[in-house]
Amino acid sequence: MIPLTWYLALSAVMFTIGVVGVIIKRNAIQMFMCIELMLNAVNLTFVAFSSYFGDVTGQLFVFIVMTVAAAEAAVGLGIIIAIFRNRESLDVDDASVLRL
Repeated sequence: MIPLTWYLALSAVMFTIGVVGVIIKRNAIQMFMCIELMLNAVNLTFVAFSSYFGDVTGQLFVFIVMTVAAAEAAVGLGIIIAIFRNRESLDVDDASVLRL
């Protein structure tokens, strides 16, 4: 049996990598992947606590987070494609091109 603290430590490391990636990266796809990494870290925490306490509430929250991540992926990729078509670049500094 793996202790709860190992799952929480892994989740904290994953979330930290995601936050650092969002802060440092300038490429929209890389930032998008770091946001997904943060969401997966939260999912791991929910599942770990759900298993530890013997309750399914955390697993239900995982489905909600996954639904939000799917909606974010659809909208985010649409915006990224629009930026790339207009500027031929995925640099987030060029995102102001969508303003009228």
